Amino acid sequence: MYPFYVIHQNAKLRLKNKRVLVEKNDEILASTPLGHISEIILYGNVGLTTPLIGTLLYRGIDVVFLRKGGSYKGRLSSGLTPHVPLRKNQYRSLDDFDFKLQMAKNFVRAKMRHQRALLQRHNKEKKEQEIIKSIEGINDGLSNLARKTTLSSVLGIEGSTSAAYFRGLRELFGAEWHFNNRNRRPPKDPVNVFLSFGYTLISNAADGAVRSVGLDPYAGFLHEIAYKRPALGLDLVEEFRPVIDGLALWVCNSGIITPNDFEQGAPSRPVLFSDKGKRIFLKAYEERMSRKFTHPITQTKLSLRQSLVEQARQIASAVRTFEPVYKGMGFR
Repeated sequence: MYPFYVIHQNAKLRLKNKRVLVEKNDEILASTPLGHISEIILYGNVGLTTPLIGTLLYRGIDVVFLRKGGSYKGRLSSGLTPHVPLRKNQYRSLDDFDFKLQMAKNFVRAKMRHQRALLQRHNKEKKEQEIIKSIEGINDGLSNLARKTTLSSVLGIEGSTSAAYFRGLRELFGAEWHFNNRNRRPPKDPVNVFLSFGYTLISNAADGAVRSVGLDPYAGFLHEIAYKRPALGLDLVEEFRPVIDGLALWVCNSGIITPNDFEQGAPSRPVLFSDKGKRIFLKAYEERMSRKFTHPITQTKLSLRQSLVEQARQIASAVRTFEPVYKGMGFR
């Protein structure tokens, strides 16, 4: 099973003979068996028929709604799984300051180690001094993290270390990409468009993983709890963000996407990503998420998408036992 992406504007999805059809002006643009779909992700103005919605809810297939540019709008879901005792423990653990602090540190530590691994891997031969400085900054952050006693100080370490990381990451992109720093809302250059686009995709995958193990996706430890913010999904995705950074590096440096796949837009969206570029990026993203490797903790063959669920199970185990233990995957 795999996610089904639809980027055709003004198209409509309907169900026929156990297949999901994408239609526009009475023309069938795409067709796939319902049984092959894990979730449906819609970009922009795309509709669904009522019979299809009913079938998706019955089968527990989520629909994620994104704006045309890739930012999150909402989700159609059949609801939380019936794991009330687990969620009661989750809410109790949120009231335990030490538990919450340690889990927040665990998520940040896993992210920082993955960021460091990505820079080390790509700088093995280049030996760029700016990247070496970034790695040293991450090492300092890792050393200081253990001594932090408040959530705000943990977030401060995460912010300063991420700034150091992006100073190194920008050295890995050619000058033609005009990538100088991490910016968003809206992204101001093609690389930041890639990053925002990819982070939205993998954050939705993390949100789904959290839901699948019975946890409340809105009750997180590192990210502030706010109305409609999937804070726990955002906690889980932290160590996976460099997956998107590495993917952006690959599509840029391999030449499968070029600056010509972007154009200038209005101030609200100054850089526009072509539909052709989106399709290429989505294909590369799915290939990366589906590729199997040996999970370093379970020592079993899993894809990155399955690994998100495995890491979510770690969180569930922590709140079930009230032991704030979460081991990052240690990406290499």
